[in-house]
Amino acid sequence: MNLFTKQEDSASKSQAELLYQAQRRKEQLFRTNVGLSWGVLLLILVFLFSGNSLTIANFTFNTIKLDQQFIKDNMFFIAGGLWETIKISILSIAFATGLALLAALGRLSNNPPIYALSTFYVSLIRGTPLYLQIFFFFLALPQLGIVLSGTLAGVVALGLNYGAYMSEIFRAGIASVGKGQREAALAIGMTPGQTMQRIVIPQAMRFAIPPMGNEFIAMTKDSALVSATGFVHELMWRSTKVGRAQFRNLEALIMAAIFYWIMTLILTYAQSWLESRLAKGDR
Repeated sequence: MNLFTKQEDSASKSQAELLYQAQRRKEQLFRTNVGLSWGVLLLILVFLFSGNSLTIANFTFNTIKLDQQFIKDNMFFIAGGLWETIKISILSIAFATGLALLAALGRLSNNPPIYALSTFYVSLIRGTPLYLQIFFFFLALPQLGIVLSGTLAGVVALGLNYGAYMSEIFRAGIASVGKGQREAALAIGMTPGQTMQRIVIPQAMRFAIPPMGNEFIAMTKDSALVSATGFVHELMWRSTKVGRAQFRNLEALIMAAIFYWIMTLILTYAQSWLESRLAKGDR
């Protein structure tokens, strides 16, 4: 009987292993096909801006010709704005994260003034455009004697704006922690503050980190709006400056778009890696 049971268990394990290997091969084949498709689409995109002509039957298709010399001469100048873009994004996401956590806690509070303050902040910020907020901190505050640099005005505006939107992520993360865990923490003598600090917030952060990656990617692109102040020499400001000066806006904006795209791809990969690491705890 024991021998028969062992053989049955061994057969079940072998079958499960075969199914797992088949699933792995299917996933690898899918990723390979996606990679090949991306390669084809990238080649098509490069061809569209190659300046070559393609004749099919009696129809000739002329692709877009770019000024290669302009690109070579100004590539490093435009790329010099990458650091400013990254700096604004990092400072803004740090500021937004702190505000989002406070706003989320306020929206879950039973204290009417605190709840009103957090909901008023979220409503006000979400009800006005980010572009307006940037100019408010840069142009309107000096009338009150508060002068902010273009970078600081952009960081404050981006932080306030994304903090309002991210507060919903944190609120959902905090709400996802089971009531039983809070009751158990109180039962062993923890105060509400200790329960929030040691039990609730660590689990909520684990839930909130992947969506925060999306917000950081979006903020990296929205940082281009700060260039409208004219005093922040980030990626968008540099590309428009040389593009307008030499009447080569197409080439300049394409270079800026490529840099933004590369940053987005890197951040997306980092987000996927982080999500896979965090997901290991659920397996």
